[in-house]
Amino acid sequence: MARYLIWRGLSVIPTLTGITILVFLVTYFIPGDPARMLAGTEAPPEVVAGLRHQWGLDRPIHVRYGFWMANIARGNLGESYFSHQTVLQLVRRAFPVTFELAMLSLVVALLIAVPSGILSAVRPGSWFDLGATAAGFVGLSVPGFWLGIMLIYLFGVELRWLPAGGFAPLSGGLAQNLRSMLLPAIALGTFASTQLMRYLRAGMLDVLNADYIRTARAKGLAAAMVLVRHAMRNALIPFMTVLGVQMGYLLGGTVITESVFALPGMGRLVLNAILNRDYQVATGIILLIAASFVLLNLAVDLLYPVLDPRVRLGRSTGWE
Repeated sequence: MARYLIWRGLSVIPTLTGITILVFLVTYFIPGDPARMLAGTEAPPEVVAGLRHQWGLDRPIHVRYGFWMANIARGNLGESYFSHQTVLQLVRRAFPVTFELAMLSLVVALLIAVPSGILSAVRPGSWFDLGATAAGFVGLSVPGFWLGIMLIYLFGVELRWLPAGGFAPLSGGLAQNLRSMLLPAIALGTFASTQLMRYLRAGMLDVLNADYIRTARAKGLAAAMVLVRHAMRNALIPFMTVLGVQMGYLLGGTVITESVFALPGMGRLVLNAILNRDYQVATGIILLIAASFVLLNLAVDLLYPVLDPRVRLGRSTGWE
């Protein structure tokens, strides 16, 4: 098991290295000049050239990448060209909003996906199974931003039950905070639940048809015990993989949702940075989101030895 953990940990290093190169190249080739935007369209060329030299924008791409990586190694993700705040300062304010939205969305997704996936697998071909499957396909087809707009129109404009946008911090009260986050959490969580429900249903169907499940039933074990103790644990292995991916998407895929609901999170922050050609902020935040995605999936992989004894014995990787 120790070799498995070491191997999985080391495998993250080349992945993160590739992410830094990709993130830097993507932001490097974004059209626009931050020096020109800050100096203004009427500024003389020598002023713009001075700003570009000051920020190192006139250096070759490999030199800029080297300086950027050196700063990252020291824990410095850069500084905004316009506000002169560090990326970490900006993230410190925006991340709690995005994290809360992601966690609430995950709760919504699990509340929908887990009971629906289990009931669909226990009674395949039933009206509930067919309805849940159809709802899952519809959920995959509906864009999250469109669902968010419809929720705003229904509950924020027509019924006036919930605020149509904006963020209420926890310091102003838990009730107000949850009211401001409920609609965006439903919009994100509904889309995420469709994938989770499909994988849980498929995993449960495979497990419920296994020989050891029939043996457990033949021994006279209660149906609930067979379902929870024997079927659920093995069906969770592929489900946990998809859950890790969805958690990464919820952390990094909030750009449009935060913009629709006017939430001051990381998604909206990186979108504004890209629109303003604030490359330091954009690269820093995108790198943090991508690294979080990779580390979340690593954490899920490290849970496999707990869920699957074969991984604990090294049979899945051939390391022992």
